[in-house]
Amino acid sequence: MLDFLRSVLHALWMLVTVIPWALIMLVASLWRRGVPLYWMAVRWLRWATDGARVLIGIQVRVTGMEHLPQGETSPAILLVKHQSTLETFLMPTLMPHPLAYVFKKELLHVPFFGWAMGRLDMIHIDRKQRTQAFSKVVAQGKRLLAQGIWIIMFPEGTRIPRGQAGVYKSGGTRLAIETGAPVIPVAVTSARCWPRKAFIKRPGIVDVSIGKPIPSQGREPEELMREVETWIEAEMRRLDPEGYSEVKRDAPASAAHP
Repeated sequence: MLDFLRSVLHALWMLVTVIPWALIMLVASLWRRGVPLYWMAVRWLRWATDGARVLIGIQVRVTGMEHLPQGETSPAILLVKHQSTLETFLMPTLMPHPLAYVFKKELLHVPFFGWAMGRLDMIHIDRKQRTQAFSKVVAQGKRLLAQGIWIIMFPEGTRIPRGQAGVYKSGGTRLAIETGAPVIPVAVTSARCWPRKAFIKRPGIVDVSIGKPIPSQGREPEELMREVETWIEAEMRRLDPEGYSEVKRDAPASAAHP
């Protein structure tokens, strides 16, 4: 019952803050775009994650920050384990560089949140047009990486239940090879406290583990993605052994498709 009440309070907190802040961003976007507008958006994301900490009791423990590339324009493509909404809110608040998400264009129609997101320099794609969509990702990815903006992708494509692994698709490693940027694997145990598609959230510790950069030059997309998957899934089992006590998989680990 207490977890339910805490979750209600957090949902209300996000609702009453996202509407005015999205409107402020829409107005500000008339004269402010790019990185300054991005950091405005991150301010609301911090409110959402701070709200989860204060109202629900979700603590975040981060390791591996020293593995992140140094330099204002050092490129990076983050490939992140996807268990819940939490990591989509959390990652921009942790990273020293602006992030550009690759996401389906339908999210732009979400009231307030999607409208504000549409004003940011992100990469939204039409999944029905696979070839054209990837060409757009590469073109925009090169431009953003040159500006010191990092690309973030969830290789499993959708939120995966705790203790499971989805199909790791090779779009992120294909982009890395096309741009020459290193990939950085990231394990996140968010489902421990914020399960996918669940309204009720629980207090606890969410671990974020950042791996060492993996060079992409001279690699094959599927082979590189298998290395990313192997590191992430091994790290997930180390961080959350209880969640992986019964190993289940949505698909074989070796199945990596573009």
